[in-house]
Amino acid sequence: MLVVVPIDPSRDRTPLPGLEGLLPPADRRRLYEAAATDVVGAVADSGGDLLVNYREPKDGDDGSEEAARNALADADLAEARFERQVGSTRSARTGNTVTHLLREEGETSVGVLEPTAALVSRTEVDGAAMKIRRNGAVLGPAPDGAVYLAAFGEPIDFADAYTDPELSTIARKAADAGLEIGFAPMVPTIETEAGLRSTVAGLKARRAAGRPVPEATAAAVDDLGLATDNAF
Repeated sequence: MLVVVPIDPSRDRTPLPGLEGLLPPADRRRLYEAAATDVVGAVADSGGDLLVNYREPKDGDDGSEEAARNALADADLAEARFERQVGSTRSARTGNTVTHLLREEGETSVGVLEPTAALVSRTEVDGAAMKIRRNGAVLGPAPDGAVYLAAFGEPIDFADAYTDPELSTIARKAADAGLEIGFAPMVPTIETEAGLRSTVAGLKARRAAGRPVPEATAAAVDDLGLATDNAF
């Protein structure tokens, strides 16, 4: 499975707007880039191929391959492809990328993995790759009806596919396209305060159990003081 990680490296668009009331812009960017680094690392460790899909630059904007590489400076990018996203909305950008890869480049399956799913591991990536062999679509749920992973063996109608609740909207569109649907385990994202809280709790639990943690995210959480009991 080709795994697409959509990155927005622009300094003109502060990431993680859902955390605006919790963290200042510089801290949100630090956390975003750390999570993206760990997500890319999970793909690199898996059996999938990695495509970093960066936002299309505008006049005066630094949304470029160089900016994406800088944002992922600590990630393993040795085998990564880089391609520019095209489209004015998340649904359009995802649809254009997935449809092009399946129809024009001959990929048999494409998964879109959100860069904010810091706790994702090779287990979820490889599991989705196995399931997409038996299903036309595989969805990875995140809290509040979101998705952290959406994999496809055939294109669907992506118009407004990421309308809330994303999970049921994409599932309905996949069903309308006649695709069997599989599901990956739930993984939180850091896009909301609740998702960040769940991610930090997951980090603490893994540390307590002596299990591996996403290192870049763990370091950012520690440096920003988010691991303390009164952080939220």
